[in-house]
Amino acid sequence: MAMTSQKRVAAVLNHIEPDRVPVNYIANGGIEKRLMNHFGVKQREQLLKALNVDFRSIGAPYIGSKLHEDLPGRTVDNWGIHRRWIEHDTGGYWDYCDFPLKDVSLEVVKTWPMPSPDDFDYEVPAKMCKEYKDFAIVVGDAGCGDTINNTGMIRTMEQTLVDLITENPVGLTYIDRRHKIQLEVMRRTIEICKGRVDLIWIGEDLGTQRAPLISLDLFRKVIRPRLQDFVDIGKHFGIPVMIHSCGSSSWAFSDFIDMGISCVDTLQPEADNMAPSYLKSTFGDKLSFHGCISTAGPVAYGSVDDVIKNVHETLEIMMPGGGYCLAPTHSLQDNSPVENVVAMYESARKYGTY
Repeated sequence: MAMTSQKRVAAVLNHIEPDRVPVNYIANGGIEKRLMNHFGVKQREQLLKALNVDFRSIGAPYIGSKLHEDLPGRTVDNWGIHRRWIEHDTGGYWDYCDFPLKDVSLEVVKTWPMPSPDDFDYEVPAKMCKEYKDFAIVVGDAGCGDTINNTGMIRTMEQTLVDLITENPVGLTYIDRRHKIQLEVMRRTIEICKGRVDLIWIGEDLGTQRAPLISLDLFRKVIRPRLQDFVDIGKHFGIPVMIHSCGSSSWAFSDFIDMGISCVDTLQPEADNMAPSYLKSTFGDKLSFHGCISTAGPVAYGSVDDVIKNVHETLEIMMPGGGYCLAPTHSLQDNSPVENVVAMYESARKYGTY
């Protein structure tokens, strides 16, 4: 008997085999537009239904005044992060630049304009819960709670890593101000949804392709306590937590388990110690997995047959006993052929049934 998406995802997170593997979708604007043209749809929700996507992300939009004005050739968000658009052969991407807090004093960081939790419209996620009543509802995203990347966007990656190693009060003050705001926005969003949130999504990139990005000691001293605050919100409301982590990050999975994290996202199979068979055999009894279909693999560079083979092999490894949601490792990129992305989701339907 077919399950609702909500029940299907709940089963997987509890290591119960559902009717079929849940699937998720994340994509850049260019490939999404081409996919919508392929399916002849005008709205994103129609595309998600065409791909049989089980998850729906909700959030409270910011409705306060703009805190940082855009600059020529730049967009500036409400954290003050600068971006510029870079064109390439298959589309483009937003590049982080200028790094306005790179060399500032502690006083500048203490008074840096940031959004207030009061300036978000919490009625929107409450309405979305009703609209998506049969889907698995997610609060947060891969950047929620992230310390390294999001601080690197405004202080540079080099300075951020120095901040963490030296416990520089300038960097940590920015990190903790942002952290406190995100926690409160998440708490209020979950509360107004009145028990309808199915998954909290947070993130922290911890690996290069070959090795840890930081030491385990540094992770435990500086990063883990801040992530734990989000996990504890999940525990308080009885909601499982999924963490995004790029690269070779399985060295931290035992800590994730100790923290109470239920699911790990990304799972780049080409990175060291991230092969599906290794992850499933080593951590599959304690963690669920979300991802594993590489956006730097057959979906981008192979043939349709390569994609079908990759999805089929991944499902054979990851499906047994539940605990797996099929998804791209990152946002599907503009260089991915439409036929490959379609083959990915068709293969999930064909081979993902229990």
